[in-house]
Amino acid sequence: MPILIEDGLAGPPGNPTLKAMFEDRKSVFVDLLNWDVPVLSGRFEIDEFDDEHATYVIVADEAGDHLGSARLLKTTRRHILGALFADLCAAPPPRGPDVFEITRFCLSRRQTACRRRSTRNALVSALVRHALCSAIATYTGVAELAWLQQILAFGWACRPLGPPVRLDCGLVGALAIDIAPETPALLAANGIWTPFAPAVAVTAEPAVPVAQAA
Repeated sequence: MPILIEDGLAGPPGNPTLKAMFEDRKSVFVDLLNWDVPVLSGRFEIDEFDDEHATYVIVADEAGDHLGSARLLKTTRRHILGALFADLCAAPPPRGPDVFEITRFCLSRRQTACRRRSTRNALVSALVRHALCSAIATYTGVAELAWLQQILAFGWACRPLGPPVRLDCGLVGALAIDIAPETPALLAANGIWTPFAPAVAVTAEPAVPVAQAA
């Protein structure tokens, strides 16, 4: 599985991988989960945080089609946890140049359940590798309870930032994931880690393969 890193979005998606990513985001978050979020041209789920400051970690197939992705937001800028869900945290949300927020964790519905699991593991591993290569010490995020429980069970150093709160979409909680050199081994012990070679690198649009999942 090629792993792509996309730094920033300056306008409507221009390459096929990004187009497929935003289409899959609509399929998951709007069509399946019924989120009330903006949709561009009836096809692409794109919100105010999809801008030049966002980073996208993408798992693609050999043809460049989107399989899974996550968006990373700087916590030194306006971001979802700090701006919209700070009440989920018992203390002020973690912020800093080495703290990034994981948002829009998306697995394409155009896959079998088994393939989605493999994509999930590759995406989690790519996020960890990206953090280790980019001096990111902590990821934060907001998740519905079922997904939150999965994240906590992956085996990495993950902790809730407060008790879950019932919102219109159900029980939702905030979490922090500390990334360290031992994180790949912790994920491997739970069958999550997918090794990569060579190291993930950041590229500008258009997206190109920079690593292969073994």
